[in-house]
Amino acid sequence: MELRWDAPVFHPWIPSKLPALPLLLLLMLPLCLFSPSHCFDLDPEDKASLLSFRSSVQDPGLSLATWFGSNCTNWTGISCENRTGRVISVNLANMNLSGKVHLGLCELSFLEYLKLSQNNFNGTIPKCFGSLGSLKTLDLSHNIFSGVLPDDIMRLRQLRELVLNGNRELGGVLPWWIGNFSSNLEKLDLGSNSFHGEMPDSLFYLKSLRHLDLGDNCLSGNIHEFYQSLEFLNLASNQLFGTLPCFSASTQSLTVLTLANNSLVGGIPTCIASLELLAHLNLSFNHLSYGLSPRLVFTEKLLVLDLSFNALSGPLPGKIAEATEKSGLVLLDLSYNQFSGKIPLKITELKSLQALFLSHNLLTGAIPASIGNLTYLQVIDLSHNSLSGSIPLDIVGCFQLLVLILNDNNLSGEIQPELDALDSLKILDVSHNKISGEIPLTLAGLKSLEIVDFSSNNLSGTLNDAITKWSNLKYLSLAQNKFSGNLPSWLFSFEAIQMIDFSGNKFSGFIPDGNFNISFRNNNGNIDREPKEPFIAMRNAEIKISAMVIDSKELSFNYMVSSTVGIDLSDNLLRGEIPDVLFQVEGLEYLNLSYNILDGQLPSLEKMQNLRVLDLSHNSLSGQIPGNISTLRNLILLNLSYNRFSGSIPVNQGYRRFPGAFAGNPDLCVESSGEGCDRASLPAVPGKTFEEVEGPILVWVFCISAFVSFYFGVVALFCSARARSYILQTKV
Repeated sequence: MELRWDAPVFHPWIPSKLPALPLLLLLMLPLCLFSPSHCFDLDPEDKASLLSFRSSVQDPGLSLATWFGSNCTNWTGISCENRTGRVISVNLANMNLSGKVHLGLCELSFLEYLKLSQNNFNGTIPKCFGSLGSLKTLDLSHNIFSGVLPDDIMRLRQLRELVLNGNRELGGVLPWWIGNFSSNLEKLDLGSNSFHGEMPDSLFYLKSLRHLDLGDNCLSGNIHEFYQSLEFLNLASNQLFGTLPCFSASTQSLTVLTLANNSLVGGIPTCIASLELLAHLNLSFNHLSYGLSPRLVFTEKLLVLDLSFNALSGPLPGKIAEATEKSGLVLLDLSYNQFSGKIPLKITELKSLQALFLSHNLLTGAIPASIGNLTYLQVIDLSHNSLSGSIPLDIVGCFQLLVLILNDNNLSGEIQPELDALDSLKILDVSHNKISGEIPLTLAGLKSLEIVDFSSNNLSGTLNDAITKWSNLKYLSLAQNKFSGNLPSWLFSFEAIQMIDFSGNKFSGFIPDGNFNISFRNNNGNIDREPKEPFIAMRNAEIKISAMVIDSKELSFNYMVSSTVGIDLSDNLLRGEIPDVLFQVEGLEYLNLSYNILDGQLPSLEKMQNLRVLDLSHNSLSGQIPGNISTLRNLILLNLSYNRFSGSIPVNQGYRRFPGAFAGNPDLCVESSGEGCDRASLPAVPGKTFEEVEGPILVWVFCISAFVSFYFGVVALFCSARARSYILQTKV
């Protein structure tokens, strides 16, 4: 936007004329000298057009309450040309305005800059915008506009920026004229809309174009070369196919290239590394294959390289980018590919690296000790490989580390006490390895921990008080290890905890009758989750980590943990009664205490309205089944089988919702209307009705009997000389 200001003209001061000046003009004289726009009124026609626009807009924040009087500078978001008072700029971005755009805006014939972004305007884009012949910038992004882009926009021959992204209902076929209506167009942003069809050829040849964002649409067709000097190109999340071009015309200009989430095939050509100014390269979620050439070495200007979710194979490149002490890669993501071999030492020379994702590959060997040289690292994810050896002690050199994810490898050894130096760590996951020993007391120093998963290892010993120092803990799993001893009294005292999983150990003694914290109690529950395997899926945490580079070299890290609020103490040696307070925790969604030696009676469950899974099977619980099971509307799985419950279960208390839930309780029966108590109707297998169990058995019996009959029939047949002779003659 260009605002034209005339320099104030100074005249000699004539004392004899001073009394003739009105007092108001005298007071305004300094304003006229230093800010000429204060001296000119808003053009009456433009004022009327703006007031018509305001009358049709919902403005809950009263952002346009300053639109009165005639002084242009008092009108929020409005700029005027100083000599004529004509409106040349309307900037109403992020003011929480809504409604349809009044056609009065189209009468601002001198308008050069129109920005209505980040509001809630709806309806179609007015066709009359095409009459704003002086318009250079049109920004309607992040609203609720719908329909198609009107062809009248092609009349805006002076337009330099057209920004319409973030209007999900705006779409249709990408207009044929979009690449040749303005020879001045520098920025075209139609991302996050619903455009479909192919990109018109004119778009590839528009010489003035520098910034092109068509990402997150439904565009199709073959991707090919662009013949202008682009600086920014985003075509991600479309349906484009073909092989990766070299973008040769942008060798000395392109800084951002994002082609993620398409259907690109073939390898990554080495010419991509010739893009001298490239800072962000994202080719993730495609079908790229083959290995990475040793000649594919990017410049030190590359900050982000994301090749994840492809089919790239072969060894990791020894050198993937140039690096200096102060510049080089900040984020490297090669996860979800088929890379094999060892982690090259050259990766640990990328001194500026802040996030390293190598998970879900076929990597082997040890984690390089020199990884500790990466002192800026905040995120390390090497999970789901075949890495071996121990966690290198040198990793404490990454003193800014927030996330350390090493699960599902073949790591062994013990957890080193020196890891307490990583005092900024929020997520620590070493599950599904072969790590042994005890949890060191020194880990009490990891006071920032929020997610801890030590499950499926060979860890042993008793629980020490180091864990109590993890006051921000949200998820803790020690499942499938060899821990023993009594459960500590502080077990349920963490204020932010969502899930505790100690299943599959050798814990003994009683379940602590402690204070179940506010996190369990106040959880609202997410009743939309319907896992297919409740006993497994509901107790696992899903962690989504997002890392992006902003402000040139600063990494922005965020994570979201999605976990059922629950407690799993199953498959241990716990005994005694279940504390009554446990059944008063209203926020609990998942409770599994199965396969222990628990006894006593089951109290009322009426307060556990968020409960979705309850498994108390294979214990020694006795007494009657609570009669309020049917009130637990969110309950999808109930298992009270193989206990010592007695009495009767009324049919109307939800028995039919949970077939097999009461099996293995010989003193328990099901009431049936008018026929008394029926013990025989209890299924033998929890979770299955009698018909569901009987069907597969009959099929297997039939198959086995048919096979045996056929086998003996063939043997008998070939034992007969006459039959054997007949068969041989027939085959000849």
